[in-house]
Amino acid sequence: MNKNLLTLFLMALACTAFGQTAKKTAKNRPNVIFICADDLGYGDLSCYGATKINTPNLDRLAAAGIRFTDGHATSATCTPSRYAFMTGQYPWRKKGTGILPGDAALIIPTDKTTLPNLFKKAGYQTGIVGKWHLGIGEAVAKDWNGELKPGPNEVGFDYSFIFPATADRVPTVFLENHKVLALDANDPIEVDYAKKVGNDPTGKDHPELLKMQSSPGQGHNQTIVNGIGRIGYMSGGKMARWVDEEVSTTFLNVAQGFIEKNQQQPFFLYYALTEPHVPRMPATRFKGKSGLGLRGDAILQLDWTIGEIMKQLKLLGIDKNTMIVFTSDNGPVLDDGYQDEAVTKLNGHTPAGVLRGGKYSALEAGTRVPFILSWPGQVQPRVSSALVSQMDLIASFSKLIGQPIPAGDATDSENLLDAFMGESKKGRSVLVEQGASISLLKDGWKYIVPGKGAAFMQDVGIETGSSPVAQLYHLTEDLGEKNNLASKYPERVKEMAAVLEKIQAQ
Repeated sequence: MNKNLLTLFLMALACTAFGQTAKKTAKNRPNVIFICADDLGYGDLSCYGATKINTPNLDRLAAAGIRFTDGHATSATCTPSRYAFMTGQYPWRKKGTGILPGDAALIIPTDKTTLPNLFKKAGYQTGIVGKWHLGIGEAVAKDWNGELKPGPNEVGFDYSFIFPATADRVPTVFLENHKVLALDANDPIEVDYAKKVGNDPTGKDHPELLKMQSSPGQGHNQTIVNGIGRIGYMSGGKMARWVDEEVSTTFLNVAQGFIEKNQQQPFFLYYALTEPHVPRMPATRFKGKSGLGLRGDAILQLDWTIGEIMKQLKLLGIDKNTMIVFTSDNGPVLDDGYQDEAVTKLNGHTPAGVLRGGKYSALEAGTRVPFILSWPGQVQPRVSSALVSQMDLIASFSKLIGQPIPAGDATDSENLLDAFMGESKKGRSVLVEQGASISLLKDGWKYIVPGKGAAFMQDVGIETGSSPVAQLYHLTEDLGEKNNLASKYPERVKEMAAVLEKIQAQ
């Protein structure tokens, strides 16, 4: 072989090797969109058995990927479950990770591995769009009219477009990176959760101004914004305040903009939906469509939103190199602060499916939530009964993209990549659930620690799962937690209590 032919041969070989490496890299470095709904129940989707509401887009997502039947948030409320999947650590290990007020300081560490900075270190463009509720700044006292940090950007997001807490808490404004959007220097924002500020009317004093009445005794009757009473007091920022009916489509448009901008490079997007959290005030086009009140309408809006994201990925030609993970931060609740017909128009719908409890509860409906993973061409469609938690995403993604996690970070997260990819039926061996009481899942059994709290939350109409005696349920045979077997199997109770104590002591 002459020198020129040899050179051409070596070049061709190199190109082939490079092409194979590039394909392998692309396969192992998909775009990842992590979508978290807010207060969506195990029985709220038609692909999970709902018959009174139809969610065709999420059904398609589930049919094309893996639908987990034993997928969990760590906690039955939003802030702690979000802390867990952001950090890979059980939230009860850190003080101050309960439901945060709208003016709370940042609770995510800026010097540890987080879900977004894991991807960022691997060369991904990272973004968050939607609800945050993990605190902003270094203290409660903060100037909402200046730079607001540390926040999402400081824990790993290159771009953030959020509202600070929840839709029922002030301040009702959007933050883009470090600043309130559409802020008017002549109308400064002030926020206070202890005392009234400014002259804005409150729901308590002026119920005649409300387009949605607050439920008695739940605190959603303070500063009125867009005809809805909120938790907390706010003044100023009239131009910056959102309109509830436009929040969801605003977040969708921003999320789509992030996807389009970064379509040529690997990206990680945390898309934190607001539906179906209160106040439920979907776009007019969805109002009255479900027949289940505004909560059902909000779920239809959520499903449409997912369809729009799926449509965009296909249009851009990146659907086959994009993994979508869809889940919810905790279980369902109907009356959570507003009289929006979620209870009176339930019409036989069962938001928790066959499960007992709901949001706030130690029972299964508190943390067992819809959990779907789709990656066309890489993940084969199936239903999986593997025990998985959102907290395990960080360790599993670490394996997927080849980005190691330093020792001491994300210590409670487990690498369940094989289960998430559908290559193994085995998930976690144990999982601690945080609700009104602490509980442990192990080998198909559930142990709930005895507690002194009330057995039923009257204001929201949910069983708490609290009981002065130990509870033991064989979920494999009794998913509805109807038969307490603690007295029948005292040794199993003792064993599971010891396992739980060991985990808590770590």
